Amino acid sequence: MRPGPRNLITDVPGLRVGNARDDRIKTGATVLVGDRPFTAAVHVMGGAPGTRETDLLAPDKLVQEADALVLSGGSAFGLDAASGVADALRAMGRGFPVGDQTVPIVPGAILFDLLNGGDKDWTENPYKGLGAQALANAADTFAMGSEGAGTGALIADLKGGLGSASAMWEGYTVGALVAVNALGRVTMSENPHFWAAPFEMAGEFGGLGMAPAFDPHAIPPVKGHEDRNTTIAIIATDAALTQAQATRMAIAAHDGMARAIWPSHTPMDGDIVFAAATGARPLADPLRVPLMLGHLAALCLARAIARGVHAARSAPGDTKPTWQDRFA
Repeated sequence: MRPGPRNLITDVPGLRVGNARDDRIKTGATVLVGDRPFTAAVHVMGGAPGTRETDLLAPDKLVQEADALVLSGGSAFGLDAASGVADALRAMGRGFPVGDQTVPIVPGAILFDLLNGGDKDWTENPYKGLGAQALANAADTFAMGSEGAGTGALIADLKGGLGSASAMWEGYTVGALVAVNALGRVTMSENPHFWAAPFEMAGEFGGLGMAPAFDPHAIPPVKGHEDRNTTIAIIATDAALTQAQATRMAIAAHDGMARAIWPSHTPMDGDIVFAAATGARPLADPLRVPLMLGHLAALCLARAIARGVHAARSAPGDTKPTWQDRFA
């Protein structure tokens, strides 16, 4: 197992990611789009999710594929980012065919970044425009940290951010994309060391390894009542998965969230993992391959969470320091 050439979710062939941000508001949106529709699924484990079209992704529903997936800041306002993406895709002629109409399938999830120091006194919801701009920016490579849906993200003691990672195994590729805005923290006690350290590859988030000493039984600090939360993620693969198999991959990926964030999946988090499978590579073994894809998904998500926080940048008006400010 090794990282892909970019160590991004776009190492999965046929997928692109675009970001858009508004530094005055301290928010943004991120879009994952495929060259063609992909099998999509979702699993929600947080207690306070904000979503669009997730019911459609259950294995028993009519539509099995999505045209794009959207992660956004803005709490409930941010759900409008997916509308901007859907409008732009429809203009391209993309979507689920219904008679002479096309209806783009664009599920999405949001995080709460309304109390992060940005100017939220808008007169018109900005997220539809941010979603459309993120789609227009979609490419094979993209920036991490304070970008897209991670622009205004915060965790318990630091700025959060947008992270990504990938892994290749026996010809299959798995990638993760995540906006980290958790109630908890991603570092061990007061150390700069990440909880995800055992899974790090090639020094991708500092190469510090595990903390030399920490108390695993200590009560972890969390955000105060003035903050709200949620870590929203996408796991992708080039394997040919059914929607049910993609759902199992999303479920397994939540293990990576629990390994990288203490605590995770709380009543105040809206933790969500989408899954995307392009279907380019048939399953060589219908049992072993899905098992390993779930394992790789969890590893990639843990690494992506640490990478997102590690890459965050400071900006005027920030209410919390970045990992770089505090430790580097």
